[in-house]
Amino acid sequence: MFIFFARLSGPPPPVRFHDVHIESFAYVAPERVVTSAAIEARLAPIYERLRLSEGRIELMSGIRERRFFEPVLRPSQAAARAGELALRASDIDRAHIGCLIHAGVCRDHIEPATASFVHRALELRPACNVFDISNACLGFTNAMVVVAQMIEACAIEAALVVAGENGEPLIERTIEALLAAPPDARANRDALKRAYASLTIGSGAAACVLAHSSIARNPRRLLAAAARAASEHVDLCRGDVDGDGLLMETDSEALLLAGNTLAQATWTDFERESGWTRADVDRVVTHQVGASHRRLILGSLRLPPERDFPTYETFGNVGSVSLPLTFACAEEHGFIRPNDRVALLGIGSGLNCQMLAVR
Repeated sequence: MFIFFARLSGPPPPVRFHDVHIESFAYVAPERVVTSAAIEARLAPIYERLRLSEGRIELMSGIRERRFFEPVLRPSQAAARAGELALRASDIDRAHIGCLIHAGVCRDHIEPATASFVHRALELRPACNVFDISNACLGFTNAMVVVAQMIEACAIEAALVVAGENGEPLIERTIEALLAAPPDARANRDALKRAYASLTIGSGAAACVLAHSSIARNPRRLLAAAARAASEHVDLCRGDVDGDGLLMETDSEALLLAGNTLAQATWTDFERESGWTRADVDRVVTHQVGASHRRLILGSLRLPPERDFPTYETFGNVGSVSLPLTFACAEEHGFIRPNDRVALLGIGSGLNCQMLAVR
């Protein structure tokens, strides 16, 4: 017997779906609000030393405030709350859920998978695939495509994707590190620049139920997906455990430009996979980084801003939760209508980009 391996060239094979329905999106918004002004007030010694005026965070990012959970709430608990809401909204019996993925950056422990705690909280059946997917801010859309492929192949009937992000420890550790730095003006300015993205982070949870057309109740369909990586930029944003918490360093300007270039390349693949042009897209839901990111991405892709629904002003950057939370909010406000063609534009450090076509 001889086995021949063909080397593939040209564009990647299509990622298209015929029988995958998105039954529901749901989100949980923390009640505690922390403004950008309040964060800057805590950084007053550094602002005074560098002669910086207050209001820089909101001016540069457009983020007026973000939300935080109570300190004792674990990512799995927040994710389970969103998961319960999504299950109730879907009318899909939880006995049909054949896969549960937690797709957040935050997690309860290194081991076991945070999805295991969500599985227990939601009392899903034992015959259910349970695992985590972690890919910075892109994890949620990655997980949607993974379960969609399982559903399309009839390996499972339905799936639940959840994520719970708790950004407060990152902001607290960032403020502590900045205030503890030696009083060197140049070093302080560089450190503040690298910490800027960390100060825009918020908290929240989101969930999505997907199902095969044979049991689906919602006509909304996931049609196609396109993904690209630009790992030459892997060092532009890195987060590591530092002392008692997470500390992240980001070259925000370089990340913005490289991410925009990657998004443009991914859009070309997206048009091919979906069969849509930008004129066909009725609504856009993007990962919520901030005002500069929104302005550059929509401008480069030549997508009118009025087709987009921003949430960063009041939620900040909620990591993997940002995109599904924004989709749920857009539906809640009637911005997304029946039969709309919706482009979900996700991006995460790494750099990785994924775009989904939803009808």
